[in-house]
Amino acid sequence: MAVTIEDLYRSYGVLADAKDNLSQHKDAYQVIVDGVKGGPKEKRLAAQFIPKFFSSFPELADAAINAQLDLCEDEDVSIRRQAIKELPRFATGENILRVADILTQLLQTDDTAEFNQVNVALVSIFKVDAKGTLGGLFSQILQGEDIVRERAIKFLSAKLKTLSEEVMTKEVEDYVFAETKKVLEDVTGEEFVLLMRVVSGLRVLQTVHGRQQLVELVVEQAFLEQALNPTDPDTVDRLLQCTRQALPLFSKNVHSTRFVTYFCEHVLPNLSSLTSPVAELDIQLEVLKLLAEMSPFCGDMEKLEANLNMLFTKLLEFMPMPPEEVENGDNATSEEPKLQFSYVECLLFGFHQLGKKLPDFLLDKVDAERLKDFKIRLQYFARGLQVYIRQLRVALQGKTGDALKTDENKIKVVALKITNNINILIKDLFHNPPSYKSTVTLSWKPVQKAEAVAPKRPSAEEMGSGGSEKKQISPLPRRDARQIYNPPSGKYSASIGNFSNERGGFRGGRGRGFGTRGNRSRGRTY
Repeated sequence: MAVTIEDLYRSYGVLADAKDNLSQHKDAYQVIVDGVKGGPKEKRLAAQFIPKFFSSFPELADAAINAQLDLCEDEDVSIRRQAIKELPRFATGENILRVADILTQLLQTDDTAEFNQVNVALVSIFKVDAKGTLGGLFSQILQGEDIVRERAIKFLSAKLKTLSEEVMTKEVEDYVFAETKKVLEDVTGEEFVLLMRVVSGLRVLQTVHGRQQLVELVVEQAFLEQALNPTDPDTVDRLLQCTRQALPLFSKNVHSTRFVTYFCEHVLPNLSSLTSPVAELDIQLEVLKLLAEMSPFCGDMEKLEANLNMLFTKLLEFMPMPPEEVENGDNATSEEPKLQFSYVECLLFGFHQLGKKLPDFLLDKVDAERLKDFKIRLQYFARGLQVYIRQLRVALQGKTGDALKTDENKIKVVALKITNNINILIKDLFHNPPSYKSTVTLSWKPVQKAEAVAPKRPSAEEMGSGGSEKKQISPLPRRDARQIYNPPSGKYSASIGNFSNERGGFRGGRGRGFGTRGNRSRGRTY
């Protein structure tokens, strides 16, 4: 006979009055457990009563948990929410792993309120047993259905950083790192980014040694031991994603040498044939910006001269020779060479950084004819720079506050930063012997506070001034908005360069980028 509301209240009363003699009333608890077979009202009561007395009847533990799980799968969403809300009360002792596993599987719900309830329940059992909860989460990440895996990874990425040090102890963080390394053996691009966010935020990895371990993780994913296939967008995308994840980890003690070496040996020679993973992304400029940002943290390099030579060669490609003039002083060609300032800023900055390690490169390692050609190009580029710097300063003169915040003026401010940076670096190279002492802040990087308190100059110039390069460690890289600037027409008319908001990303799902993950089982049931 089906259990009724009256039966449930009667049994509840018996158990509530039993106090220290609860275990003698197994039959009453069995009635409550059987309440899940009743109607909606009986189920709602059972969802509340079963967990209340659960710990007093270990011999009925499996039956009680299974009954609660039946309610978690009920057709009535209100019953499911009630059952999920009470699930953390079962998370004691050896049951914690099972409850965490169950809650992780319940993340696949499409009901927003129910999904939020699952999140709340998971966070609450974290505070009971963090390592046990993580065991359930990682079990599903490694073996569960795709939707469960995806949402479990997103849960870790969003929630771990909100937990206190009392919950996320060193032992727990070590466990997270160890399990994450297992997951990273077979991931998609999106999963890789999320998991790097998880481990980059761990307090135990905020040391130099910890950051080095994170870089090693990224190196394994980047396949730096393999030659680059520049025409495969997924291969290019993998390299971009990995480099972006490694970038905020580099410092004077955690070197970027392997990445810089790979870019010089495999990426720069294939720059023009790189296939972008995102249609609107200027892949050449994106690659050059990454190389420029990494270059200050490059350590000792085995093939320094060869890599400097590759940078030098690429720099020459983007710095045109001045047009030939006929007798009347006009150009022999109808079009002026384009001055690609954004590309040159990146290449010149990278060359300047690596040049510090081999300061006699331009004197002893480059033949006289090639050096003469380089200086002619530098002079021509410098003349074009002066024209644009003057035009930009005039355009920005007297503008402060909100006036500098318009889209047009923001672009001009960035353009002034670019041209000022190049100007400073070119002056260094014109020294005899070439100097590598000047420091600039790359145009897309935030201005450091030290610059903000420097003696004031007119606002336009101030916005474009260079400053010292200071690396801030953060879990994920941040980028300022990038836009397109077209300088005014004239003798040196050219495009400053492209500034894209989008950093690119992995297209599609599994089978692209980081692997198919086809060796996993198809999940588990409760």
